[in-house]
Amino acid sequence: MRMIFMGPPGAGKGTQAALVAGRYGIPAISTGDIFRANVGQGTPLGLEAKKYMDAGEYVPDSVTNSMVRNRIAEADAEPGFLLDGYPRTTAQVEELDGMVAATGHSIDVAVVLTVDSEELVQRLLKRAETSGRSDDSEDVIRHRQQVYVEQTAPLIDVYRERGLLVEVDGMGEVDEVTERILAALDARA
Repeated sequence: MRMIFMGPPGAGKGTQAALVAGRYGIPAISTGDIFRANVGQGTPLGLEAKKYMDAGEYVPDSVTNSMVRNRIAEADAEPGFLLDGYPRTTAQVEELDGMVAATGHSIDVAVVLTVDSEELVQRLLKRAETSGRSDDSEDVIRHRQQVYVEQTAPLIDVYRERGLLVEVDGMGEVDEVTERILAALDARA
């Protein structure tokens, strides 16, 4: 199974990705983890990404795409993978299509977690309190939500038109949301 998890910041994608990927025996691949691994290992791509990250800038698609391409080519991703945080733009969708097609496969499903926008803000403010993340101020959180609406939300329509979209209510306890996702995926099988 090759799947994508989408949803706004705070929707619970990372938490759910780990649980669902474990159920399917595939790796949950987050772009944040890929960036940290490449930077930590001092790879050429990591060094390139670090320049942008240190300057607080967006890592260019060319670097992100190369990191994702390398990661999904690893042996543990052969039976499938769950991408969390990629693609984020329509250009990345096209790039991912090419990467996966080169392996003789295609994306099987795109899961989008839907959560009330005010609930998202409250979740992220709570996370900021417990994790000490100074970048999670209410203004920054609302800005990230707007960036998601402008740049990433259009991908929902792309995957809906392809018949690959599964929308899941991301409100409630972690276990409840996991059950909804698994039920929706089982219904597609």
